[in-house]
Amino acid sequence: MRPALPSWAGTLAVKAAAFITVMCCALAALLGILVHVSVTNQTVGRARDLALSRLEDATTAFEAGGSLGQEARLDPPELPPSLRRLAVAGERGTMVADRRGRPTMWAAGPADGERALAVAIDYSQSAHTIEALDTAILWSSALAIGATLMVGAVAVTRVTRRLHTTAQVARRITAGDLDARVDDRRAKEPGRPQDEVGAVAVALDSMASSLQGKLLSEQRFTADVAHELRTPLTGLHAAAELLPPGRPTELVRDRVTALRTLTEDLLEISRLDTGRERLELDVEDLGALAVRVVRAVEASDFFGTPPAAGPPAASGTSTAAGASATGGASATTDGEVAVVIVRDTHVETDRRRLERVLGNLLANAHRHGRAPVTLTVDGPVVTVRDHGDGYPEYLVTHGPQRFRTEGGARGHGLGLTIAVGQAEVLGARLAFTNAPDGGAVATLTLPQSPPAPARLPDGAA
Repeated sequence: MRPALPSWAGTLAVKAAAFITVMCCALAALLGILVHVSVTNQTVGRARDLALSRLEDATTAFEAGGSLGQEARLDPPELPPSLRRLAVAGERGTMVADRRGRPTMWAAGPADGERALAVAIDYSQSAHTIEALDTAILWSSALAIGATLMVGAVAVTRVTRRLHTTAQVARRITAGDLDARVDDRRAKEPGRPQDEVGAVAVALDSMASSLQGKLLSEQRFTADVAHELRTPLTGLHAAAELLPPGRPTELVRDRVTALRTLTEDLLEISRLDTGRERLELDVEDLGALAVRVVRAVEASDFFGTPPAAGPPAASGTSTAAGASATGGASATTDGEVAVVIVRDTHVETDRRRLERVLGNLLANAHRHGRAPVTLTVDGPVVTVRDHGDGYPEYLVTHGPQRFRTEGGARGHGLGLTIAVGQAEVLGARLAFTNAPDGGAVATLTLPQSPPAPARLPDGAA
């Protein structure tokens, strides 16, 4: 299995630095090789020409019977064997080899058919020149690579900083902050060519503005429709109360009540969408609050019809009239919901909003699940579980969606949407999962400290 790379290894700055380093090293190596080969060929060529010239003079002197001079020798013992064989064979040649620890340019040719006439030219100075050139190439390449990396790092950092800013703004927009903008100054300067990063920033700002406008229009439409429906629904409710008793009257009243509930839910969603909700914090006993919510929900119409039969409640929990003291698990099973308090705690929260969240979760468990429904308090974590078919896959993956239900279930898909919105106002985290052995599980994790109050936009009432 391939080992996991550190997070910084995949950043654009690291990739750009690696690319610049590789390209600089390749370019420096190529130029260094070209310069080294060119200078070496010139230096060796001059030394070879000089050695052959001296060999020509020595050969002329040898054939004339004169003195060979200090540089020419017949069959010197230091002569390389390969060059000796070439000279004895009647050819002339040159070779660079060590002679007494010093580099020497040898030139050899035939003398009398059995011996070789050789000339040795000191090659030390030329060899030192080539070594000095190689050292200079290495140092200059290292300096060039370092300078290129520094300039490239500055240039890439400026680009990546702008990309990071754009990415942060995109994440803020995803989190719901539709006022976030990149506002890239380079893209706003008139007459300045716009690069790709500026184009992305401008496109993101334009998309955010368009999205914000459409969402605000939708929010205003939802609020206006809900407000306009309130007045005729109030009159319709009053008229329904005047109808004579009977089954038709019950049906009319039931539908009017459903319409009023839907209207109130739409108004609540519109208020949550504006982000102007304010918290009224107080210290609450979470176990006692959970028991009150269960009793209030059981007394409402949510539990007017008993849910479908399910497996019996788990044994091992004691029955009590209310929440137990901290220190052991207890349960209340007076009605349709079992309240299990594993660890009671006090939380600083908005009681009305928390009751709304828990009430919607319990109502959803009754409508779409099966008994037994269990509400568990374990410190700041409250869990609501039923034993039905579980949440739909889309809800577990993406969260609740307005006006979407599965399998022809009753409701408008607004209860869980409101629960999520109110949980966000409380600074809590609401997660939806399915139990391995069946049933839907909603887990509400309350914050240890109260959330900061929401900031109103400038000019808001």
